[in-house]
Amino acid sequence: MDHFQILIVGGGNAGISVASQLLLKDKALDIAIIEPSEKHYYQPAWTLVGGGDYDIQETEKEEAEVMPDAVTWIREAVASFEPEQMQLNTTEGNTYSYDALVVCPGIQLDWHKIEGLEESLGKHQVCSNYGFDKAPYTWECIRNFKGGTALFTQPATPVKCGGAPQKIMYMAADHFQRNGILAKSQLEFCSPGKVIFGVKKYAKSLSQVVENYGIQLNFRHELIRVDGPGKKATFSVKDDEGGVRELVKPFDMIHITPPQSAPDFVKSSPLANDAGWLDLDKYSLQHKKYTHVFGLGDASGTPNAKTGAAVRKQAPVVVDNLLAVLHQRSLTAQYDGYGSCPLITAKGKLILAEFDYNNEPAESFPFDQSKERFSMYQLKRRVLPWMYWNKILKGTA
Repeated sequence: MDHFQILIVGGGNAGISVASQLLLKDKALDIAIIEPSEKHYYQPAWTLVGGGDYDIQETEKEEAEVMPDAVTWIREAVASFEPEQMQLNTTEGNTYSYDALVVCPGIQLDWHKIEGLEESLGKHQVCSNYGFDKAPYTWECIRNFKGGTALFTQPATPVKCGGAPQKIMYMAADHFQRNGILAKSQLEFCSPGKVIFGVKKYAKSLSQVVENYGIQLNFRHELIRVDGPGKKATFSVKDDEGGVRELVKPFDMIHITPPQSAPDFVKSSPLANDAGWLDLDKYSLQHKKYTHVFGLGDASGTPNAKTGAAVRKQAPVVVDNLLAVLHQRSLTAQYDGYGSCPLITAKGKLILAEFDYNNEPAESFPFDQSKERFSMYQLKRRVLPWMYWNKILKGTA
């Protein structure tokens, strides 16, 4: 059995950032990352790809390019955890032990939970930005749209970047407006939630954007079935009394955000809470039961927005507290729930929502970020991707 001082599950944003930051603190650390994927993606740009303002090829690199040199890369997939024995098992039949474990495998896309979706996706004007191979078809659907009904859905589960389902709707509306077809289009946002956004300051601005585009908001609507060839979407709709009915909506185009969950190997493990997410202290990011286990990123059960911006604030907390455990010191670093959602409202316009666990604004710039700005769009379009590849993954941002 191979043993490592620090074992990291997941070679995405969270895993690479934590490894890089740990090595900057102590280059002698013995670290391994378990990650089966050969490719690494900058997923926040997929909305821009779907909106026709980014090249999909620029969102992909070889995993080997971003893996820190001093790290052992185990190209396998985790099958199960044995935290009592401080070891884990892979689908390849190998067992690895550790002094400290960081779990950050990202989120799982549950396409199968919407009936008919897997058969319809990528054709029949049924699209989704949630995938490298899927986002370009969204732009194809938007570009070729000639009017009619365009539906945009959000699932009942937490999702990576909670604002993404509506960002693409605003980009579509903007494109339709520029091309003179918004007036003969009916855009509808179908969400199981009750509000457009959880932070009131930004919700107020988004409500104005919705009004300006003439978008219809359908709250308490959860997509359960899609018929691509028949151009019909079926929703489960809740009323004020808790009653549920099914509603069929015809469409000429539909953008679907799939239900999402922690990976199955997390859900079925002793590390999961009742809802299947990593059971972490929301401030220290240490596992509530196993002191040598930490977690961050989208598989975490902490009540923050699942965004790359959250990972950027979580990573240094995990690094400091993990080293404290290894050196038998008390844990002092704390994560305040910071998340950021760059809400694209048009090509060239963006509201930069930043907030904490209390859904209170936690803004970085000395101006009102609830206003649409060209400068913030450029931050999203140009600055953040550069920062990601050149600073964040290297542990210096």
